[in-house]
Amino acid sequence: MSVSFAQLQALSEQIFTENCPTRVVLDHVMSKWGVLVLLALTDGTARWGELRRSVDGISEKMLASTLRTLEADGFVRRTAYPEVPPRVEYALTPLGHDLMERMMPLMVWVAGNAESIVSARR
Repeated sequence: MSVSFAQLQALSEQIFTENCPTRVVLDHVMSKWGVLVLLALTDGTARWGELRRSVDGISEKMLASTLRTLEADGFVRRTAYPEVPPRVEYALTPLGHDLMERMMPLMVWVAGNAESIVSARR
């Protein structure tokens, strides 16, 4: 899928303006924790503890905040089961799957080049 800058501008003439909604979406989706939580959910449903273990280094507060944001944006679905003890599961919505279909090639590129990029900065 190849998109030119001109095609992108045609979709949203305001893409570079300060109040463009794309900035909000980019902030949520492309944040370090947003990307990692979305990646952790790419292969299926996960519970809180599974996400916490998958996304090494994320605090409970940041995981909760990230999940709330991604849920409010429509990328993640939270399902709470009325059991004792309570069970909550998180999964990508169709919009989340659509996003990750497009983001995975970028993440493959990042993973394949991250070491050389970071070592070049030293």
